[in-house]
Amino acid sequence: MPTGAGSGVFMGVQAANRRRGGNSAKRGVSVFSIFPKLIIPMVIYAVIAFIGGADTVAARLADPLFEIGMMSGATWGLTPGDLILIVALFFLFIEIVKSSDTGTASIINHGMSMLVFVIGLVLFLLVGQFATSVFFLLTVMALLDTVAGFVVTIVAARRDLAVGGDA
Repeated sequence: MPTGAGSGVFMGVQAANRRRGGNSAKRGVSVFSIFPKLIIPMVIYAVIAFIGGADTVAARLADPLFEIGMMSGATWGLTPGDLILIVALFFLFIEIVKSSDTGTASIINHGMSMLVFVIGLVLFLLVGQFATSVFFLLTVMALLDTVAGFVVTIVAARRDLAVGGDA
């Protein structure tokens, strides 16, 4: 070949770099890309938990913020615990979408997500204010973020490596 590009792998790597917006070494690692977003609802929970005692946390999380009358005659209320879980689901979605990157920032993010899960598990098991269903579900979301992040990154890396191979 006159260009010196001896294989399809070289062309595939160039195409991947163009798709990502240039050379990955030039992009650097930003704080936004390595920061695990699921720590935000956990911090919100911690603020609510440490405002009062251990016995009032469950009651504070179950007290409705507002209620809406439904056409069936029943009323539906949104609690602070529900709101924290909605925010956590939104951040879990962002984390899973973000995990398709195979760069250094993604690996650091997965390690930080694992740290968030471990800290959440320790808090759930050892601190009375964190022994609620809401915090348990936050901890499960942190576990899912960690496992799904590693799995998605491995699959994406496999696909990137198989550009010129027989995968």
